[in-house]
Amino acid sequence: MASIDLNCDLGESFGVWRLGDDVGMLGVVTSANVACGFHAGDPSTLRAVCTAAVAAHVSIGAQVGYPDLAGFGRRYLAIDPDELRDAVLYQLGALDAFAQVAGTEVAYVKPHGALYHATIDDPGQAGAVVAAATEYDPSMAVLGAPGSELLRLAEAAGLEPVPEAFADRAYGDDGRLVPRSEAAALLLDAEEVAAQAVRLATEQCVRTSTGDTIRVDARSICLHGDTPGAVTLARAVRAALEGAGVGIHPFTV
Repeated sequence: MASIDLNCDLGESFGVWRLGDDVGMLGVVTSANVACGFHAGDPSTLRAVCTAAVAAHVSIGAQVGYPDLAGFGRRYLAIDPDELRDAVLYQLGALDAFAQVAGTEVAYVKPHGALYHATIDDPGQAGAVVAAATEYDPSMAVLGAPGSELLRLAEAAGLEPVPEAFADRAYGDDGRLVPRSEAAALLLDAEEVAAQAVRLATEQCVRTSTGDTIRVDARSICLHGDTPGAVTLARAVRAALEGAGVGIHPFTV
């Protein structure tokens, strides 16, 4: 029987600004990529999401990003790798403090936004993330794009590399996500999103924006918590996967 993890970016509210329905998403997903305060999130949000994740039996991962609250971490910053390593380590420690208080620990790390895309090809940026994770906890898993420098370096360092795919994003023929600047980048139709998730889990492939089919090997499928109607989309995905006989379990178990 096919098995897959469902992960989601959560904890992205900041101060009086609220983004997404964290509790609603935690009722559907199996892994939570929790923002660590650099691109989004604040201390009280981190505490609330970690507490809710433990109650929902959802694994907690650190969603680390560039120090870019104004740009929501979606702008590339040419940070020196040593400085980036320390920024990632700082974020890991901050989130893990709240995870420990809630009765668990940070099980994996996943870059966010522009940092995620940088770690696909840039060994300096990818190596900084891996170095921080290795220093903090060498048993930690690393969630990232299939075939990326991030996962290659994670495996070389003895960390567990976990490739992921996206149910609610369009793919180009090169296997990369269609840029958010393009109108068709986000998939918002529940039936379409659910069908893409099932195909990824059962056939390890996805239909691109041009109609071609490409292979995408993934152990986890990502759903974005800030997508309009995110909880409805997530529920449709989970129902479709279960209907197709796919087991849904956190990859950290």
